[in-house]
Amino acid sequence: MDSTEAQFLEYAVVFEALDVLALAFLFAVVSESVWDVVTGQRKKLGETFANGAIAIILALLERTAYGLIFIVALLLVTPFAVFEIPQGWWTLPLAVLAADFTYYWMHRCEHEVRLFWANHSVHHSSPEFNFTTALRISWMDAIIEWVFFVPMILLGFGLVPTVAGLVVVVAYQSWVHTEKVGRLGWLDQLMNTPSIHRVHHGSNAQYIDKNYGGILIIWDRIFGTYAPENETVKYGITTPIGSQNPFTINFREYTTLLHDVRRAESWKSALGYMFRPPGWQPENSGKSKENPQP
Repeated sequence: MDSTEAQFLEYAVVFEALDVLALAFLFAVVSESVWDVVTGQRKKLGETFANGAIAIILALLERTAYGLIFIVALLLVTPFAVFEIPQGWWTLPLAVLAADFTYYWMHRCEHEVRLFWANHSVHHSSPEFNFTTALRISWMDAIIEWVFFVPMILLGFGLVPTVAGLVVVVAYQSWVHTEKVGRLGWLDQLMNTPSIHRVHHGSNAQYIDKNYGGILIIWDRIFGTYAPENETVKYGITTPIGSQNPFTINFREYTTLLHDVRRAESWKSALGYMFRPPGWQPENSGKSKENPQP
């Protein structure tokens, strides 16, 4: 038995607990959807069905070789670790903290770099905000997001603690996708809460590119990206997709990005379209250089 297998056995109880939470959240998704339909709060189910279809296809992808890309990529980096963090009762809490900090910067890059926004915009494109929105995750995540967790591997956390930390951070965020919970006072100052995350999903000018934190919102307060919920949130992106087709939702922004890169007049402009913020335009285009999207 190698060290990775041994670590997995040590963390098995963590992954089993997360599986139970996943089932509990699925029950919450169904319950909220039924309640909204019965009470007339959700009169159209197009977005709900689109989110469900996206989640089902993603689940199928994650159970194939495609889903191993994230794990295999980090595993290949493991031999290059500069340090080795010893295992103890504190390893998982430390890994969660490191993963949460890493998640903040990954999430921020996904909003401020258009190539990554093409992936992350899938999650933001719904004009509705409920538990099913948490399921609206891009099918390209496994190919892209592993890159951001390479530093944790190099610092010596190891594959299993890194993945466990990330899964805890992602799992935590399931419950914040709801309008059923109001503001939570002092907790909104420290943690990612429904109120804080509603702001993050807003296309209101004052809410764009705010509240990137996964579990802790202190990273946003430290780095100047925090915003409280003041005015009613308008959900979605600044340029609506206008479709409930799961394939359109997943690839519309990639298609638009490819179009811009192909029509670029220079390699510098092409790179600008890919790595500058969403909405960036070359100076000679006659258009606004930046039109940030949430």
